[in-house]
Parts: sequence; C-alpha cells; structure tokens
Amino acid sequence: MNYHTEQENFWSGKFGETYIERNNSKRLLASNIALFSSILKQTESIRNIIEFGSNIGLNLKAIKTLIPNLSCAAIEINHKAATVLREDSFFEEGMQVFEGSILEYEPAQLYDFVLIKGVLIHIHPEELECIYDKLYQSSKRYICMAEYYNPSPVMVRYHGNDNRLFKRDFAGEFIDRYPDVKLLDYGFRYHKDPNFPQDDITWFLMEKRRNSGENRNESN
Repeated sequence: MNYHTEQENFWSGKFGETYIERNNSKRLLASNIALFSSILKQTESIRNIIEFGSNIGLNLKAIKTLIPNLSCAAIEINHKAATVLREDSFFEEGMQVFEGSILEYEPAQLYDFVLIKGVLIHIHPEELECIYDKLYQSSKRYICMAEYYNPSPVMVRYHGNDNRLFKRDFAGEFIDRYPDVKLLDYGFRYHKDPNFPQDDITWFLMEKRRNSGENRNESN
C-alpha cells in the first residue's frame, strides 16, 4: 500500500519489520513495566486503553501486567507487527487492532488512557496537528506521550536516513492546543539506567478536564 507520506511508507515496509526483531526482548518488557508503574501512579479507574503505533505490543503488555483486567486496542501500520499483535496469546480476551496509518484512523470511541510512545518523533511535522486531534478525540481522560524531547523542532538522521526522526516539545504543543488539558506528571528515562533502561525518552502524562469528552460527544 502506498501511503500519503514517506514516513508512513518507511514504517509500513521492510524497516518496520526489522524494527520488530530489534525490539522484541524480555529486558525491554521489564523496562516498560518499570516505566509505566511510575506513570500509572498518577491515574485511577483505567478500564481501557488504545495505543497509537503499538508495533507488537510491548507497551500494552507492560500496562496490562500492571492492570490485568484492562481492555486493549491498538493502531499499527506495519502488517507483520499487526499480525503478531493479533495472534499474541498474552491478550487472552483478544486485541482490537486497527491496521493502517494513524493519520487515517478515525476515532470511534473514547478510551480512559490514550498512549503514544516513540511514534510522534517519526511523524512528518506537517501532520502533527492531525495526530494531536486524533489523540485528543480518542481520550476520555488520560493522554500519555513518551518521546524524544527538544525545546525547539529539530531533525536528526535516523539509521542513515534524513526526515525520519524529529524532536520537539510535543506535549507542550498538545497542551497549548487544548485548553482543557492539564499536565499531571512527567519524567525522563536514561539509556544507561543499570536496571530498566529506556532510549532517553521523556514522558508526559496529561488529563482532560472531567466530562470534556462526554460534553464533546453530546454536542455533536
């Protein structure tokens, strides 16, 4: 399938498949459990979640380990990753997988927790507002972003490629765009952490003002 942007085509193809092999490890799963145990301390009453750009679901596995009764959904552009996710026996009750680009995803319901981790950095900057809107429209209460942070926009070469990785203040832009969203907590995870390393990501947990999602639906 030929997508709208070169970044989508990049991740839907061979590079996205090799990413699966590089990032499927028990150590990364353990690091994710440690990460989300910190993030989720500031939340309550999470019953369902959707992840934008889930790959094979290591983030969702970590969160579901912490909240076993969680209902999970995912959006994934790479066919091989989406197939692995659908067939993973860890999600015994099944996984709702929307296979395709998050740029084309149309929010169909509200989720208690909306997650995007290591994905906004790979979106073409001109498409970010579209993604912000979809994250916001999908959230009943919490939105979590975990990305590379930089105070101003910058492009960084990624595996020898230009225009494949961008750093900026994603969460700051998101909060400025939606007045009813507030920052609850944030933190940094270092790649040389001796026990639970992450790839130098900064995470932000945000919350929509109570009932903003319900009010939006009632007015539509």
